[in-house]
Amino acid sequence: MTFAPVLTGAVRCLVQKSPVLPHRIERSQLVPLSAAAAFAFFADAYNLEALTPPWLRFRILTPGPIPMEKGATIDYVLTTHRLPVRWRTEIVEWIPGRRFVDRQVDGPFRLWEHTHTFEERHDGTLIRDTVLYRMPYGALGAIAHRVVVARDLGRIFDYRRDAVDRLLGGRHSTLVAAGSGG
Repeated sequence: MTFAPVLTGAVRCLVQKSPVLPHRIERSQLVPLSAAAAFAFFADAYNLEALTPPWLRFRILTPGPIPMEKGATIDYVLTTHRLPVRWRTEIVEWIPGRRFVDRQVDGPFRLWEHTHTFEERHDGTLIRDTVLYRMPYGALGAIAHRVVVARDLGRIFDYRRDAVDRLLGGRHSTLVAAGSGG
């Protein structure tokens, strides 16, 4: 990684020249359903409310029903640390029964891309969540990530895992904590 000196007013600082790799969250769990049935549950955007912790006061703003397909957008609001956060995602990939990808169009992250995959197994379906994300605000965002955001995302995805277990009869099989790519 290389840095270049930059003069800003009377302050000399270093600006990163190479892109920082995104942070990554990976979770997977097995549910005793066909891939088609598991996918159908996640294809209903309103089920996201049941998978999101109540302390976030998550609410979908887009009027329903929401036709899930490539190009669909979903607006919602949640509250984190007493601050309301509006968020818009777009479905950028949609392969029924197998996978879909939603990407933040407007919201709190510089990058948020969530890939959902559904892999049929002999004993059910392995649901895999992979999130790539980047914090905004440079060094301040990096500090916020270390102090608050990584922990909060871990708690949110723990809740999601437990909700999927409860709602779909799943068992979580693997977990990779929020980490940094760089």
